[in-house]
Amino acid sequence: MSLLSDLPRDEEKRSLHFIEQIIEEDNLSNKHQGRVHTRFPPEPNGYLHIGHAKSICLNFGVAEKYGGKCNLRFDDTNPEKEEEEYVQSIMEDVRWLGFQWDNEPYYASDYFQQLYEWAVLLIKKGVAYVDDQPQEMISQQRGTPTRPGIESPFRTRSIEENLHLFEAMKRGEFPNGSRVLRAKIDMSSPNMHMRDPVMYRILHAEHHRTGNIWKIYPMYDFAHGQSDYIEGITHSLCTLEFEVHRPLYDWFLDQIIETEYRPRQIEFARLNLSYTVMSKRKLLELVQKGIVKGWDDPRMPTIAGLRRRGYTPASIRNFSDRIGVAKRDNVIDVGLLEFVLREDLNKTTNRVMAVLNPVRLVITNYPEGQTEWVELENNPEDTESGSRHVPFGRELYIEKDDFMIDPPKKYFRLAPDREVRLKGAYVVKAVRYELDDKGELSTIYGVYDPETKSGSGTKQPKVKGTLHWVDASSAVDAEVRLYDRLFMDEDPAGHKDRDALDFLNPDSLVILKNCKVEPSLAQAQIGDTFQFQRIGYFCVDTESQKDALVFNRTVPLRDNWAKLNK
Repeated sequence: MSLLSDLPRDEEKRSLHFIEQIIEEDNLSNKHQGRVHTRFPPEPNGYLHIGHAKSICLNFGVAEKYGGKCNLRFDDTNPEKEEEEYVQSIMEDVRWLGFQWDNEPYYASDYFQQLYEWAVLLIKKGVAYVDDQPQEMISQQRGTPTRPGIESPFRTRSIEENLHLFEAMKRGEFPNGSRVLRAKIDMSSPNMHMRDPVMYRILHAEHHRTGNIWKIYPMYDFAHGQSDYIEGITHSLCTLEFEVHRPLYDWFLDQIIETEYRPRQIEFARLNLSYTVMSKRKLLELVQKGIVKGWDDPRMPTIAGLRRRGYTPASIRNFSDRIGVAKRDNVIDVGLLEFVLREDLNKTTNRVMAVLNPVRLVITNYPEGQTEWVELENNPEDTESGSRHVPFGRELYIEKDDFMIDPPKKYFRLAPDREVRLKGAYVVKAVRYELDDKGELSTIYGVYDPETKSGSGTKQPKVKGTLHWVDASSAVDAEVRLYDRLFMDEDPAGHKDRDALDFLNPDSLVILKNCKVEPSLAQAQIGDTFQFQRIGYFCVDTESQKDALVFNRTVPLRDNWAKLNK
């Protein structure tokens, strides 16, 4: 039973997005006998990005909500750009987001024979013909939105000649680009996609699944609706750029089906994210030019990149729910994605101590050679997370930025003759410091009060500053990669006179080599995520090894960009 069943009908409809309203109306009229069957049809020519994640959540989500099915179908009609690597990455992404497709994955290539037979049917009906003109000439003859196109001189070929030529195309008797099969619709249509669109082109290229069997391949517009029909799809959800393709989607179905059932294409607004490019072509350019280190670079908006950076499936699903499903394109602030991520990580990650820019703090009145263990809460947001014990000794590391020689009045960290509390431990006062040959701070010397231990000391003085730290004798070395936004412009792809790459952020990656983390992190596994106290959220990178920890910054504790933009 629907969770909405207790709501009055008008309130229920207001709480549904427009696609759910369409499905509800179809179910009420028994249009598909109550069936809801969607599909997610990516082209395996690159890695999926956050925009695809929205589509995944929508297609699989509505199918799950209405007790239906969702297919994963690869639109593998262009062998020149497709690879098995991309197929595997797409399946991994869908699973990681928490969804499972119906049956085995489907492929448009599964239907190549049926699509060919339907193309032959259209030729026999007199609504498809072979055109010998080059693509440049065909494009010129299409005209403009305000000027009708020019009919091809091959448009009046006989059905017999078209059948003969199309069969010869299939056998591979002609070179690439020498002929195409076009639909015969209307060269004066105001919709440019209806002006005798290309259905098949010649491609002598090896396909990742069918090998060299086929020498002709269907265009997306011809394969899409028919594949939906073969699979019994009820609601074919596409992004808005396919709205102008819908009349062609319906026209092709009109030519081939005689059943009452037919799929319906419905368009929704794609996800546009600020400070990001979402074009696969641009993302591929970033990879090929070495600007990023692969499709899973943590600066990339790919699902693989987000996963490696430390994003969680729950945060991406929650983000998709927050932005909703709209009919008009708009730009979503990437800050919302980061906010939703912080919300999730705040509830689920353990707090640990890490020092990214260490300086030595020597507590001169602490017994030499002594180590004690202080108990720290793992996650105050999770009552079942428990606690851990961290070693504390005479020599510690703290952040170099947490000490200032000549501080301003409202500086509440460590300075000469000023006190702070060390997280979970004691109150310490700095008494002197040393500089190295370059004039840089090298060592801080301080004293502690043994009666001020957190939670158990007889003295609990009020100090305004609390610092994180790690014990110098047991600290684990780590490399920390501070990833930031790849672009400095809010809309890097939106400038007509400039390339998106002109707006690259030179500080999108800063690598810190000499970081120190608490010893519990020596057991961290690849993909584990933590909150480094007072710093941000970090995860263990895929390049980590047992003796060489590498952490990626997932997101800072606060939106620093929002502060910078004010």
